[in-house]
Amino acid sequence: MNGSATSDLYRDITDFARTTPSWVQHLAELWTEAGLLVFGLLFVAVWWLARRAGSRALALAVLAPLATAIAYVCSELSKSVLEEERPCRAVAGAGEPLITCPPVGDWSFPSNHSTIAGAAATALLIARPRLAYLTVPMALLMAFSRVFVGVHYPHDVAVGLVLGAAVATLVMPAAARPVGLLVGTMRTSGAGPVRWLAGPGDRLARTARAARPVLRVPADGPAQADSGATGDTGDSPTMSIRTPRDQDMFRR
Repeated sequence: MNGSATSDLYRDITDFARTTPSWVQHLAELWTEAGLLVFGLLFVAVWWLARRAGSRALALAVLAPLATAIAYVCSELSKSVLEEERPCRAVAGAGEPLITCPPVGDWSFPSNHSTIAGAAATALLIARPRLAYLTVPMALLMAFSRVFVGVHYPHDVAVGLVLGAAVATLVMPAAARPVGLLVGTMRTSGAGPVRWLAGPGDRLARTARAARPVLRVPADGPAQADSGATGDTGDSPTMSIRTPRDQDMFRR
C-alpha cells in the first residue's frame, strides 16, 4: 500500500515531535506501549465490578477483551495482505524516529496498537458506558503516539481505530446473549472456582430487597416500620404493605 497520501503529515508530526522537550518524548515512548497495560487493567476492573451485576453485564465485561483480541487478529491479517512499509524507512527526508523502527516484514498498515486501542475503548464503552470519558481519549492518544514516535503513518492509525471500533461494535452485541446464558449456568455451578469467576450476580441485591422491613401505614399518620407483626397495638387502624411471599405466609 502506498503511504504517500499522508507522508507529508507524517513528516510534520515527527518534525514537531523532535522539537518537544525530552520529557514529552519519553512520555510518548512510554504511553505507546503502557497504554495497552492500562486497557488490560481496565478489563480486569470491569469484570470484577460486573461479578455483582446481572448476567448480561458480566457477559459484556468478559467479551470486551475477547472482542479486542478478534480486532487484533483482523489487523494482523490485513497487514499480511497489504504489506505497507514502515514510514521510518519509506518516507524520504524524514528524521530518525523516537523509537527503533520495526524490522522489515513488520508491516505498517493498519496499526495494531491503534486497532487494539479502538477495540478496547469501544468494548469498554459498551460494557460500562461511563468509561467513555476515559477510554476514548486514551485510544486517541495511543493512536497519535504511534505517529509521534515515528513508526506509523497517520492513515495507519486512523484506519486502525475505525477497524477496532467496528469489530467491537459487531462482536459485543452479537455474542452478549449466548455468553450471558453461559454466565447464568456458571453461577449455578457446583464448582467453587467457576462460581467465583462468574460472581454472585445480582442475587445480593435481590436478597437485600427481600429483607427490607414491612411498612405499617397508619390511616391517619406517617408510615412506620414493622418487623413483621400482624396486629396493631395502637388506636389508629393500619395497613401493612407486604411482599407476595409475606401474603402467602399470612394466609397460612
